[in-house]
Amino acid sequence: MATLSAALLAGVLPAAAAPKHLAPVPPATVALMAARNMAPSAPVLLRAYKQESEIEVWKRAADGRFVHLKTFPICRWSGQLGPKTRTGDRQAPEGFYSVAARQLNPNSAYYLSFDVGYPNAYDRAHGGTGSALMVHGTCSSAGCFAMTDRQVGEIYALVRDALAGGQAAFQFQAFPFRMTARALARHRTDRHIAFWRQLKEGSDRFEATGREPLVGVEGGRYVFSPYPDPAVEALAVARRTEEEARIQGLVEGGVEAVRTTYADGGQHPSFTAMLKRVPAFGAAPGGAAAVTSTIGGAAAVTSTIGGAAAVTGTIGGAAAVTGTIGGAAVVTGALGSAAAVTSATAYAPTGAPAASPFPAFIVPAGLGEVSRPEALAMAGREVVVIPARRRPAPPIHPIQVAAAFVPLPLIETEPSPFSRLRLAEEPSRLTLAASPEPARPRFLTAKFAALP
Repeated sequence: MATLSAALLAGVLPAAAAPKHLAPVPPATVALMAARNMAPSAPVLLRAYKQESEIEVWKRAADGRFVHLKTFPICRWSGQLGPKTRTGDRQAPEGFYSVAARQLNPNSAYYLSFDVGYPNAYDRAHGGTGSALMVHGTCSSAGCFAMTDRQVGEIYALVRDALAGGQAAFQFQAFPFRMTARALARHRTDRHIAFWRQLKEGSDRFEATGREPLVGVEGGRYVFSPYPDPAVEALAVARRTEEEARIQGLVEGGVEAVRTTYADGGQHPSFTAMLKRVPAFGAAPGGAAAVTSTIGGAAAVTSTIGGAAAVTGTIGGAAAVTGTIGGAAVVTGALGSAAAVTSATAYAPTGAPAASPFPAFIVPAGLGEVSRPEALAMAGREVVVIPARRRPAPPIHPIQVAAAFVPLPLIETEPSPFSRLRLAEEPSRLTLAASPEPARPRFLTAKFAALP
């Protein structure tokens, strides 16, 4: 196995001859690494974001900093924003995890996979239960980060080469959302906010320095050791100070507080768009096959679905459906019944007519089985807990135009509003109070005063 792996990485054997777990990194990604001054065997670090449904791959460059390499859209994650706490809660984990070579699974039932390392020391300190929380192929999740087979193949190759190159374990950072000051300010009333502030500290330290945060757990909390290099640690401390000030400023400025809820997880918008582009029954997208079906026991529909074989059956009933959809996958079973459906699944959109609930669009065969697709229609509903309030108008502040003026002549011939001030032959200060509205500039008061 080691000899075969070395031969593949050296380019001696063609990629097509490689078992899937030894397939090389795609040439385009290899070229991208070279352009960013990264060795193929250099250490990696992964970051996952639930709300944005993305996994980022970072790789150490020649200067010792981790640099962003690629972002992969997540096809499916399950649960809600927040950490995993127990077996069966369908929660994808959040926190800082360590992945060693022994956690890679080349024989996964979901194409390829690796265990992220849940539960870690933090999870165990809080009584967390569960196991086998993975990044894997096949678009189906019960607490995992599910990718397409092609995506997980490339991610697997990247982390495999880094571990083979000497990295003992790579860090997997899992977050509810991108840990910006605005995101923390908006989620300030969430029951997980204290936990998320701990995650933000680790995120800030990484983003400020490009160095893997030195993570520990003490008293049931994530703690982060100082970087050995004082200059690097100074960058981390400065970033933390700036971000805390930003959060405070947003809260004081009246930014709305929200709670984001999911029926059961979500997926990246690119996959949602892909599903919506797949033609519905009753459409004719330009293939050659006739599709004749009964939808919900109502009228027959005949259309073309970009393939070459006829699909005939009952949708929403009990009859078998056999044929080619998209020119490739055979579908066997009853759509909308208890029978098995292979490679394609009918979706019903929100607000679909009751008389014909199926189908609205079809999952492409290459995407695999999308777990609980009905939940995606309710993904990411944002509930405003505290509405935004307009920041109060700033007070009118005097504007110091100049510190001194040319001495004013003494006027003795008639009374003057300035006659009681010692202005003649002495330097003076003019103070102007101006409108705070840039679109309607005007002076409200003008006042002379002798300098003390």
